[in-house]
Amino acid sequence: MTDPLLIGYRRLLRPALFRLGRGDPESAHERALGLLARVSAIPAARAGLSALHAPGEPIEVAGIAFGNRVGLAAGLDKQGAAVRAWGPLGFGHVELGTVTPRPQPGNPRPRIHRFPRSGAIVNAMGFPSEGATALAARLARLGIRRGDGAAGARIGISIGKNKDTPLADAPGDYLAAFAALHAHADYIAVNVSSPNTPGLRTLQDAGTLGELLRALTAAARSADPARPVPIMVKVAPDLGPDALDELLSVCVGAGVAGLIAGNTTLDRTGLAPADRRPATDLAGGLSGRPLTRRALGVVRHLARRGPLPVIGAGGIMTPDDACAMFDAGARLVQLYTGWIYSGPALVNAINRLPYPCRPEE
Repeated sequence: MTDPLLIGYRRLLRPALFRLGRGDPESAHERALGLLARVSAIPAARAGLSALHAPGEPIEVAGIAFGNRVGLAAGLDKQGAAVRAWGPLGFGHVELGTVTPRPQPGNPRPRIHRFPRSGAIVNAMGFPSEGATALAARLARLGIRRGDGAAGARIGISIGKNKDTPLADAPGDYLAAFAALHAHADYIAVNVSSPNTPGLRTLQDAGTLGELLRALTAAARSADPARPVPIMVKVAPDLGPDALDELLSVCVGAGVAGLIAGNTTLDRTGLAPADRRPATDLAGGLSGRPLTRRALGVVRHLARRGPLPVIGAGGIMTPDDACAMFDAGARLVQLYTGWIYSGPALVNAINRLPYPCRPEE
Protein backbone atom coordinates (compact mmCIF):
# COMPACT_ATOMS: atom_id res chain seq x y z
CA MET A 1 0.00 0.00 0.00
CA THR A 2 1.26 3.46 -0.91
CA ASP A 3 -1.72 5.28 0.60
CA PRO A 4 -0.60 8.64 2.07
CA LEU A 5 -2.63 7.75 5.15
CA LEU A 6 -0.53 4.61 5.58
CA ILE A 7 2.75 6.45 5.06
CA GLY A 8 1.75 9.12 7.57
CA TYR A 9 0.67 6.53 10.12
CA ARG A 10 3.82 4.41 9.83
CA ARG A 11 6.29 7.31 9.75
CA LEU A 12 4.70 9.72 12.19
CA LEU A 13 1.78 8.47 14.23
CA ARG A 14 2.80 4.86 14.92
CA PRO A 15 6.26 5.75 16.30
CA ALA A 16 4.65 8.34 18.57
CA LEU A 17 1.99 5.88 19.74
CA PHE A 18 4.56 3.15 20.35
CA ARG A 19 6.53 5.52 22.61
CA LEU A 20 3.53 6.21 24.85
CA GLY A 21 3.74 4.74 28.31
CA ARG A 22 7.56 4.68 28.07
CA GLY A 23 7.30 2.08 25.34
CA ASP A 24 5.21 -0.43 27.30
CA PRO A 25 2.73 -1.78 24.72
CA GLU A 26 -0.21 -2.13 27.10
CA SER A 27 0.25 1.36 28.58
CA ALA A 28 0.53 2.80 25.08
CA HIS A 29 -2.62 0.95 24.08
CA GLU A 30 -4.56 2.29 27.05
CA ARG A 31 -3.49 5.86 26.36
CA ALA A 32 -4.36 5.58 22.67
CA LEU A 33 -7.80 4.21 23.56
CA GLY A 34 -8.30 7.06 26.00
CA LEU A 35 -7.48 9.57 23.26
CA LEU A 36 -9.89 7.88 20.84
CA ALA A 37 -12.59 7.90 23.51
CA ARG A 38 -12.20 11.65 24.05
CA VAL A 39 -12.13 12.44 20.35
CA SER A 40 -15.13 10.23 19.56
CA ALA A 41 -17.20 11.94 22.25
CA ILE A 42 -17.29 15.04 20.00
CA PRO A 43 -19.87 14.76 17.17
CA ALA A 44 -17.88 17.03 14.85
CA ALA A 45 -14.78 14.90 15.37
CA ARG A 46 -16.69 11.73 14.52
CA ALA A 47 -17.96 13.36 11.35
CA GLY A 48 -14.43 14.43 10.44
CA LEU A 49 -13.09 10.91 10.89
CA SER A 50 -15.91 9.47 8.79
CA ALA A 51 -15.08 11.82 5.94
CA LEU A 52 -11.56 10.32 5.71
CA HIS A 53 -12.66 6.71 5.31
CA ALA A 54 -14.08 4.59 2.52
CA PRO A 55 -17.55 3.36 3.53
CA GLY A 56 -17.38 -0.05 1.85
CA GLU A 57 -20.31 -2.12 0.60
CA PRO A 58 -23.13 -3.23 2.94
CA ILE A 59 -23.64 -6.96 3.52
CA GLU A 60 -26.01 -9.13 5.54
CA VAL A 61 -24.48 -11.96 7.57
CA ALA A 62 -26.33 -14.13 10.10
CA GLY A 63 -29.33 -11.86 9.73
CA ILE A 64 -27.32 -8.75 10.66
CA ALA A 65 -26.99 -5.80 8.27
CA PHE A 66 -23.32 -4.74 8.36
CA GLY A 67 -22.19 -1.47 6.81
CA ASN A 68 -19.15 -3.16 5.28
CA ARG A 69 -17.03 -6.32 5.54
CA VAL A 70 -14.32 -5.06 7.93
CA GLY A 71 -14.51 -5.43 11.69
CA LEU A 72 -12.30 -4.77 14.69
CA ALA A 73 -11.44 -8.01 16.48
CA ALA A 74 -12.03 -8.61 20.16
CA GLY A 75 -9.14 -7.62 22.40
CA LEU A 76 -8.46 -4.13 21.08
CA ASP A 77 -11.32 -2.40 22.91
CA LYS A 78 -12.11 -4.87 25.65
CA GLN A 79 -14.14 -2.50 27.83
CA GLY A 80 -15.82 -0.47 25.07
CA ALA A 81 -13.83 2.62 26.03
CA ALA A 82 -13.74 3.97 22.47
CA VAL A 83 -16.82 2.19 21.14
CA ARG A 84 -18.07 5.25 19.23
CA ALA A 85 -14.75 5.73 17.39
CA TRP A 86 -14.66 2.54 15.33
CA GLY A 87 -17.53 3.24 12.96
CA PRO A 88 -16.11 6.65 11.96
CA LEU A 89 -12.71 4.94 11.52
CA GLY A 90 -14.22 2.80 8.77
CA PHE A 91 -15.19 -0.40 10.59
CA GLY A 92 -18.53 -2.04 9.88
CA HIS A 93 -18.48 -3.79 13.24
CA VAL A 94 -16.47 -3.92 16.45
CA GLU A 95 -16.22 -6.88 18.78
CA LEU A 96 -15.83 -5.76 22.38
CA GLY A 97 -14.35 -7.96 25.11
CA THR A 98 -13.60 -10.63 25.92
CA VAL A 99 -15.78 -9.80 28.94
CA THR A 100 -16.15 -11.99 32.03
CA PRO A 101 -19.23 -11.91 34.28
CA ARG A 102 -17.27 -10.69 37.31
CA PRO A 103 -14.39 -8.20 37.29
CA GLN A 104 -10.91 -9.69 37.21
CA PRO A 105 -7.41 -8.26 36.68
CA GLY A 106 -6.13 -10.76 34.11
CA ASN A 107 -2.59 -12.09 34.10
CA PRO A 108 0.37 -10.15 35.59
CA ARG A 109 2.05 -7.44 33.53
CA PRO A 110 3.95 -7.18 31.25
CA ARG A 111 1.64 -9.27 29.10
CA ILE A 112 1.85 -7.72 25.62
CA HIS A 113 5.03 -7.89 23.53
CA ARG A 114 5.55 -6.44 20.04
CA PHE A 115 7.77 -8.01 17.37
CA PRO A 116 7.79 -5.46 14.52
CA ARG A 117 10.31 -7.38 12.37
CA SER A 118 7.84 -10.26 12.27
CA GLY A 119 4.71 -8.11 12.12
CA ALA A 120 3.61 -9.96 15.25
CA ILE A 121 2.38 -9.55 18.81
CA VAL A 122 2.42 -12.02 21.69
CA ASN A 123 -0.23 -11.38 24.33
CA ALA A 124 -0.99 -13.17 27.59
CA MET A 125 -3.75 -10.88 28.78
CA GLY A 126 -5.97 -13.51 30.43
CA PHE A 127 -9.29 -11.65 30.06
CA PRO A 128 -8.72 -8.51 32.15
CA SER A 129 -12.27 -7.27 32.57
CA GLU A 130 -14.32 -4.71 34.44
CA GLY A 131 -17.13 -7.24 34.37
CA ALA A 132 -20.24 -7.66 32.27
CA THR A 133 -22.37 -5.33 34.38
CA ALA A 134 -19.89 -2.46 34.00
CA LEU A 135 -19.76 -2.84 30.21
CA ALA A 136 -23.55 -3.01 30.01
CA ALA A 137 -23.80 0.19 32.05
CA ARG A 138 -21.30 1.97 29.79
CA LEU A 139 -23.18 0.98 26.64
CA ALA A 140 -26.49 1.99 28.23
CA ARG A 141 -25.09 5.44 29.10
CA LEU A 142 -24.08 5.87 25.47
CA GLY A 143 -27.52 4.81 24.27
CA ILE A 144 -26.17 1.73 22.49
CA ARG A 145 -28.67 -1.09 22.17
CA ARG A 146 -29.01 -4.03 19.85
CA GLY A 147 -29.94 -3.10 16.31
CA ASP A 148 -30.05 0.68 16.73
CA GLY A 149 -26.71 1.50 15.04
CA ALA A 150 -26.02 4.20 17.64
CA ALA A 151 -22.32 3.30 17.77
CA GLY A 152 -21.89 3.84 14.02
CA ALA A 153 -20.90 0.17 13.67
CA ARG A 154 -22.52 -3.12 14.60
CA ILE A 155 -21.58 -4.34 18.07
CA GLY A 156 -20.40 -7.84 18.84
CA ILE A 157 -19.51 -8.76 22.40
CA SER A 158 -17.11 -11.61 23.16
CA ILE A 159 -17.83 -13.38 26.45
CA GLY A 160 -15.71 -15.75 28.53
CA LYS A 161 -15.44 -17.35 31.93
CA ASN A 162 -13.67 -15.99 34.99
CA LYS A 163 -10.27 -17.52 35.67
CA ASP A 164 -11.28 -18.80 39.11
CA THR A 165 -14.47 -20.46 37.89
CA PRO A 166 -14.08 -24.26 37.68
CA LEU A 167 -14.47 -25.60 34.14
CA ALA A 168 -17.50 -27.62 35.26
CA ASP A 169 -19.22 -24.34 36.17
CA ALA A 170 -18.19 -22.46 33.03
CA PRO A 171 -21.66 -22.50 31.40
CA GLY A 172 -22.97 -20.46 34.32
CA ASP A 173 -20.37 -17.76 33.67
CA TYR A 174 -21.23 -17.54 29.97
CA LEU A 175 -24.95 -17.39 30.74
CA ALA A 176 -24.42 -14.64 33.32
CA ALA A 177 -22.40 -12.56 30.87
CA PHE A 178 -25.00 -13.15 28.16
CA ALA A 179 -27.83 -12.06 30.47
CA ALA A 180 -26.07 -8.79 31.29
CA LEU A 181 -25.05 -7.89 27.74
CA HIS A 182 -27.37 -9.32 25.09
CA ALA A 183 -29.58 -6.22 24.95
CA HIS A 184 -26.58 -4.18 23.75
CA ALA A 185 -25.12 -6.66 21.24
CA ASP A 186 -25.88 -7.32 17.59
CA TYR A 187 -24.22 -10.69 18.18
CA ILE A 188 -22.56 -12.55 21.04
CA ALA A 189 -19.21 -14.28 20.45
CA VAL A 190 -18.41 -17.28 22.64
CA ASN A 191 -14.69 -17.31 23.36
CA VAL A 192 -13.60 -20.86 24.15
CA SER A 193 -10.32 -20.57 22.26
CA SER A 194 -8.07 -18.13 24.11
CA PRO A 195 -4.79 -19.78 25.15
CA ASN A 196 -4.38 -17.41 28.10
CA THR A 197 -6.98 -18.79 30.55
CA PRO A 198 -5.96 -22.19 31.96
CA GLY A 199 -8.06 -25.02 30.57
CA LEU A 200 -10.33 -22.78 28.49
CA ARG A 201 -9.64 -24.56 25.21
CA THR A 202 -10.94 -27.82 26.65
CA LEU A 203 -14.38 -26.20 26.33
CA GLN A 204 -14.00 -26.83 22.57
CA ASP A 205 -14.41 -30.58 23.23
CA ALA A 206 -17.62 -31.76 21.58
CA GLY A 207 -19.65 -32.77 24.63
CA THR A 208 -18.72 -29.75 26.74
CA LEU A 209 -19.13 -27.30 23.86
CA GLY A 210 -22.49 -28.72 22.87
CA GLU A 211 -23.86 -28.29 26.40
CA LEU A 212 -22.60 -24.70 26.56
CA LEU A 213 -23.91 -23.68 23.15
CA ARG A 214 -27.33 -25.27 23.62
CA ALA A 215 -27.68 -23.34 26.87
CA LEU A 216 -26.73 -20.07 25.21
CA THR A 217 -28.95 -20.47 22.15
CA ALA A 218 -31.84 -21.39 24.46
CA ALA A 219 -31.15 -18.24 26.51
CA ALA A 220 -31.14 -16.18 23.32
CA ARG A 221 -34.51 -17.61 22.25
CA SER A 222 -35.95 -17.01 25.70
CA ALA A 223 -34.72 -13.40 25.79
CA ASP A 224 -36.22 -12.56 22.39
CA PRO A 225 -38.32 -15.36 20.86
CA ALA A 226 -39.08 -13.37 17.71
CA ARG A 227 -35.49 -12.35 17.01
CA PRO A 228 -32.89 -14.14 19.12
CA VAL A 229 -29.50 -12.48 19.25
CA PRO A 230 -27.10 -14.49 17.02
CA ILE A 231 -24.53 -16.63 18.85
CA MET A 232 -21.13 -17.05 17.19
CA VAL A 233 -18.23 -19.25 18.27
CA LYS A 234 -14.59 -18.12 18.24
CA VAL A 235 -12.42 -21.01 17.00
CA ALA A 236 -8.77 -21.69 17.83
CA PRO A 237 -6.42 -21.78 14.82
CA ASP A 238 -4.53 -24.72 16.34
CA LEU A 239 -7.30 -27.28 15.77
CA GLY A 240 -6.71 -29.96 13.14
CA PRO A 241 -9.20 -30.91 10.39
CA ASP A 242 -10.96 -33.64 12.37
CA ALA A 243 -11.38 -31.42 15.42
CA LEU A 244 -12.70 -28.60 13.22
CA ASP A 245 -15.24 -30.96 11.65
CA GLU A 246 -16.41 -32.10 15.06
CA LEU A 247 -16.69 -28.52 16.31
CA LEU A 248 -18.61 -27.54 13.19
CA SER A 249 -21.07 -30.38 13.68
CA VAL A 250 -21.67 -29.36 17.29
CA CYS A 251 -22.20 -25.70 16.33
CA VAL A 252 -24.70 -26.56 13.60
CA GLY A 253 -26.58 -28.89 15.94
CA ALA A 254 -26.76 -26.24 18.67
CA GLY A 255 -28.18 -23.57 16.37
CA VAL A 256 -25.13 -21.32 16.29
CA ALA A 257 -25.34 -18.46 13.77
CA GLY A 258 -21.70 -18.25 12.67
CA LEU A 259 -18.03 -18.91 13.34
CA ILE A 260 -15.09 -16.58 13.96
CA ALA A 261 -11.85 -18.14 12.79
CA GLY A 262 -9.77 -17.70 14.66
CA ASN A 263 -7.88 -16.63 17.74
CA THR A 264 -4.19 -16.36 18.61
CA THR A 265 -1.91 -19.38 18.24
CA LEU A 266 0.52 -21.11 20.58
CA ASP A 267 2.73 -21.98 17.60
CA ARG A 268 5.81 -19.79 17.00
CA THR A 269 6.43 -20.77 13.36
CA GLY A 270 6.98 -17.90 10.91
CA LEU A 271 8.76 -15.44 13.18
CA ALA A 272 11.85 -13.61 11.98
CA PRO A 273 15.02 -15.43 13.13
CA ALA A 274 15.90 -12.77 15.70
CA ASP A 275 12.41 -13.02 17.23
CA ARG A 276 12.12 -16.80 17.57
CA ARG A 277 13.89 -17.28 20.89
CA PRO A 278 12.42 -14.31 22.76
CA ALA A 279 8.90 -15.07 21.51
CA THR A 280 9.22 -18.75 22.35
CA ASP A 281 10.26 -17.89 25.89
CA LEU A 282 7.04 -15.90 26.40
CA ALA A 283 3.71 -17.30 27.48
CA GLY A 284 0.71 -16.23 25.46
CA GLY A 285 -0.90 -16.31 22.04
CA LEU A 286 0.81 -15.12 18.86
CA SER A 287 -1.00 -12.90 16.34
CA GLY A 288 -0.01 -11.12 13.15
CA ARG A 289 1.87 -12.12 10.02
CA PRO A 290 3.08 -15.54 11.29
CA LEU A 291 -0.58 -16.52 11.72
CA THR A 292 -1.70 -15.57 8.19
CA ARG A 293 -1.41 -18.95 6.47
CA ARG A 294 -2.72 -20.94 9.44
CA ALA A 295 -5.80 -18.73 9.89
CA LEU A 296 -6.54 -18.83 6.17
CA GLY A 297 -6.45 -22.63 6.19
CA VAL A 298 -8.96 -22.79 9.06
CA VAL A 299 -11.32 -20.37 7.30
CA ARG A 300 -11.12 -22.33 4.05
CA HIS A 301 -11.81 -25.62 5.80
CA LEU A 302 -14.81 -24.34 7.76
CA ALA A 303 -16.31 -22.46 4.81
CA ARG A 304 -16.10 -25.51 2.55
CA ARG A 305 -17.32 -28.07 5.07
CA GLY A 306 -20.33 -26.43 6.62
CA PRO A 307 -23.31 -24.13 6.19
CA LEU A 308 -22.37 -21.51 8.78
CA PRO A 309 -21.01 -18.11 7.74
CA VAL A 310 -17.36 -17.60 8.71
CA ILE A 311 -15.68 -14.40 9.87
CA GLY A 312 -11.96 -14.48 9.05
CA ALA A 313 -9.66 -13.20 11.79
CA GLY A 314 -5.93 -13.65 12.22
CA GLY A 315 -2.91 -12.53 10.22
CA ILE A 316 -4.72 -9.97 8.03
CA MET A 317 -1.88 -7.52 7.53
CA THR A 318 -2.52 -6.33 3.94
CA PRO A 319 -5.45 -5.97 1.53
CA ASP A 320 -4.20 -9.10 -0.25
CA ASP A 321 -4.55 -11.05 3.01
CA ALA A 322 -8.16 -9.89 3.30
CA CYS A 323 -8.74 -10.75 -0.35
CA ALA A 324 -7.44 -14.27 0.26
CA MET A 325 -9.78 -14.60 3.24
CA PHE A 326 -12.78 -13.54 1.16
CA ASP A 327 -11.85 -15.90 -1.63
CA ALA A 328 -11.46 -18.71 0.93
CA GLY A 329 -15.07 -18.17 1.97
CA ALA A 330 -15.00 -15.55 4.74
CA ARG A 331 -18.03 -13.29 4.66
CA LEU A 332 -16.41 -10.69 6.94
CA VAL A 333 -12.91 -10.09 8.26
CA GLN A 334 -11.61 -8.73 11.55
CA LEU A 335 -8.38 -6.81 12.19
CA TYR A 336 -6.21 -6.68 15.28
CA THR A 337 -2.43 -6.75 14.76
CA GLY A 338 -2.76 -5.46 11.19
CA TRP A 339 -4.56 -2.39 12.47
CA ILE A 340 -1.89 -1.77 15.11
CA TYR A 341 0.91 -1.90 12.53
CA SER A 342 -0.83 -0.27 9.54
CA GLY A 343 -3.60 1.84 11.05
CA PRO A 344 -6.67 3.25 9.31
CA ALA A 345 -5.23 2.90 5.79
CA LEU A 346 -5.64 -0.87 5.99
CA VAL A 347 -9.36 -0.50 6.75
CA ASN A 348 -9.77 1.85 3.80
CA ALA A 349 -7.91 -0.43 1.42
CA ILE A 350 -9.98 -3.48 2.36
CA ASN A 351 -13.23 -1.53 2.08
CA ARG A 352 -12.24 -0.61 -1.49
CA LEU A 353 -11.71 -4.23 -2.53
CA PRO A 354 -14.17 -5.74 -5.01
CA TYR A 355 -16.08 -8.81 -3.86
CA PRO A 356 -15.26 -11.46 -4.82
CA CYS A 357 -11.68 -10.24 -5.04
CA ARG A 358 -10.62 -12.54 -7.85
CA PRO A 359 -13.19 -13.47 -10.49
CA GLU A 360 -13.50 -17.16 -11.23
CA GLU A 361 -11.46 -18.27 -14.20
